[in-house]
Formats: sequence, structure tokens, C-alpha cells
Amino acid sequence: MSDANTPGSGGSGKQENPGEMQRIAHSPMSARVPEKVARGVLATAFLSYFGPQEFVIDFLQLIGRPPQLAARIVMTPAVAEQFIHVLKENLTRYTANYGPPPTIPKNPNDKPRTAQEIYDDLKLPDDQLSGVYANAVLVGHTPAEFGMDFITSFFPTAAVCARVYLSAPRIPQLIETLSGLVAQYHKQRSPGPNVNPGGGGGGGGQGGTGYGTAPGIPGFPTPPSN
Repeated sequence: MSDANTPGSGGSGKQENPGEMQRIAHSPMSARVPEKVARGVLATAFLSYFGPQEFVIDFLQLIGRPPQLAARIVMTPAVAEQFIHVLKENLTRYTANYGPPPTIPKNPNDKPRTAQEIYDDLKLPDDQLSGVYANAVLVGHTPAEFGMDFITSFFPTAAVCARVYLSAPRIPQLIETLSGLVAQYHKQRSPGPNVNPGGGGGGGGQGGTGYGTAPGIPGFPTPPSN
């Protein structure tokens, strides 16, 4: 993603007019990686939804019992759109090097579940409930997985707030899900004959307040039992 410009005072940077705040530019490429997030978390699934001011991506681990929320990322709609662009660029490079990611086989016995049913089964650790805010993202990949560094790019030091690994076959699903939610967000924000300015209508069962939600896996499976 592009470098973030953050207003600050003092330090290096170009001062256009004396007495005014300086505009400081630094690159997410130089983001500090705190020890507690350096190893990252492996996600096997995800859910995403949006509110009037933010998009949320919940990365999940469904390989154990109980299934858990591994990381919750909060970003603005503009950053969500940039994230989609970065994912598409990386997927294009991945496909050029390794071919398209394999398709995940579907279990014909899996029945679609609502977002509420999924969250009812999830363990939500206290330290994940509020999530982390990200205004920049770096994405890389190996033949097997994509790594995503979510960054808070604030003056004076950008820092990685979450590091998430997702298998390559999940990336097209993530792009499709986020692209659909962004389109739904803009549709709800555009005044129309059946939409009130600032919200109304839409999915997600959030009382018609301009929210939308989508599971990251079509026909979201029932988590494993003991």
C-alpha cells in the first residue's frame, strides 16, 4: 500500500510554512514488529462485515474445539479498498509463478450457517474483542500461504499490529468477500428511492443501520465437535 502521510510536530520533514504543522511521510516498509505479534497467527477461515464507519475482518481458527477468533482487524472503507487492490496484485504474481491456487473441495454434507450461528460457537478471547486498527497493509506469499502484516502507520514509528497467515486457496475467497462488501457499502451510502441517507436497508440483520456481513467461506461448515 502507499506510504501514509501523518501530521506531526518536530522531527524530519518538509515545513511548507513557518508556524504550521509539518507533514511527515514514512513508509510501512519500515514498520516495527512487536515481539508479541512477530510469530503471527494462522487462520483457516474468516468473516467480514462493515458498519457506517469501518470494515472488520475476523480471522478464525476452526481446526480445534472450540473454534476461536484468531485476529480482529478494523480498517476504514478506503483502506479496505486498498487492501483488496494489494491482494489482487499479490494473487496475480502468485498465479504467474505457481499457477492459480487450488480449489478447496466442498463437503456435500456441510450446510450453510448464518453469521450469528457461527459466532455463537466461537471462543472470543478478551484480548481480541476490540480488535486492532490498521491503516496500511503489507502482503507477501509463499507457494503455500499468504502473509498479511496489518500496520498502524502513525508518527513517529509505524508498527505491525497483527500478522496473519492464510492458505493460498482462501485468498480468492477473501478478495471476493471484501469486494462484495465494499460494493454493498457504497450502494447503501448512495441515496436512492428505498435507501435513507446514512444507512437503512442492507443485510446483516443489524436493525437496518447500514451494516452488512458475509461469511468468508460459502456454505460455512459446522465446526468440529469433541
